[in-house]
Amino acid sequence: MSNIIVTATYSFFMGMYDAVLPVAAIFNRKAKLLVSGRKETESKLKEYEAGDGCVWVHAASLGEFEQGRPIIEAIKKAKPETRIVLTFYSPSGYEVRKNYKEADMVCYMLSDRRGNAKKFIDAVKPKVAYFVKYEFWHFHLAELKSRNIPLYGVSMIFHKGQPFFSAWGDWFRDMLRAFTHIYVQDEASKKLLDSIGVKDNTVAGDTRFDRVGAIAAAAPRNEIVEKFVGGADMTLVAGSTWPPDEEILIDYMKTAPEGMKFVIAPHETHESRVASLMEKLPLKAERYTKATEAVGEARVLVVDTIGLLSGLYRYAKIAYVGGGFGVGIHNTLEPATFGIPVIFGPNHKKFNEALRLKEIGAGFAVDSTDAYKKVMETLTTDESVRAGAGQAADAYCRDMRGATELIIKETAL
Repeated sequence: MSNIIVTATYSFFMGMYDAVLPVAAIFNRKAKLLVSGRKETESKLKEYEAGDGCVWVHAASLGEFEQGRPIIEAIKKAKPETRIVLTFYSPSGYEVRKNYKEADMVCYMLSDRRGNAKKFIDAVKPKVAYFVKYEFWHFHLAELKSRNIPLYGVSMIFHKGQPFFSAWGDWFRDMLRAFTHIYVQDEASKKLLDSIGVKDNTVAGDTRFDRVGAIAAAAPRNEIVEKFVGGADMTLVAGSTWPPDEEILIDYMKTAPEGMKFVIAPHETHESRVASLMEKLPLKAERYTKATEAVGEARVLVVDTIGLLSGLYRYAKIAYVGGGFGVGIHNTLEPATFGIPVIFGPNHKKFNEALRLKEIGAGFAVDSTDAYKKVMETLTTDESVRAGAGQAADAYCRDMRGATELIIKETAL
């Protein structure tokens, strides 16, 4: 099938998606946010004053933003006058970072159609663009290429199963050829790109290591959490948890050492979700936003607000990262950078950092309540194992920093 036919087919299905999305918005909150957010973007573009152009950074969602953020902040530090336009595809990223102060405009990417790509690029006039990790949108990439606007892939990672590397994947490979240069996380990704003739690539690592290092260095004290932890012998911080993660934690709490405390930051913090979790806890618990003077007497603190988690790992001796019993684990680097062992669920095999943490003895995968109890028994009773795991995590995170500096040195205008 020729690339012209594939492009026409792709365009047709993108049009169909746009037509169906408003209907889905009636029943689905994220679809509703996406529809209203794109309408808001249309208005923002009409009002935006591009001046002499901008740096455009595009991230799918919140995790990818954290990879693009070091690039943004390094550019702003070097050249504060630089205009930054930050776009998201997903509401889960936009809704959290729509007021990000380092960007001159934060908005949704319009749907990937030829007219939308032209409209957006005409409005913001990017001098350079950075697309983070997995973002490949045909018409936006093609428009950047046609205008000779430098385009860089940041912290990208590839695997054999992607269509770029299939016998029928020439149309997809064209998207890779739109990039001026691609900065990949590992040697395996570089070899895959080289194998299809995409030679403009460099192994730079993952910019998230720079980001989490900066978070650790600047993590503020939290008086409520400090009062809660007090003189506890052992504190576990469980971040971005889902109900299956919490079932394991709750079962463990029933027989946990008496001096142990737990901080739980669920991935979703809406009222019904938090209330349900509070009802299930077998130990005395308080909510962060409703903490009383007696919070130090509680054994569990539920963090029912967003934006605090990354800094809370500083209070942990052990971390648990949620999501591994669902679509995949969340950010394991945030706790690892504080030099503590990290526990996570079975769905972690597509996450390089989790695999590496396991290899060096800093990460521990569990697939059941019994497995979790065994790991916790070791980490809470054997100081040498826990300390060794923490030291390995710290060394790994320190050794992997530097991707941002390399990318900025080679790409920033």
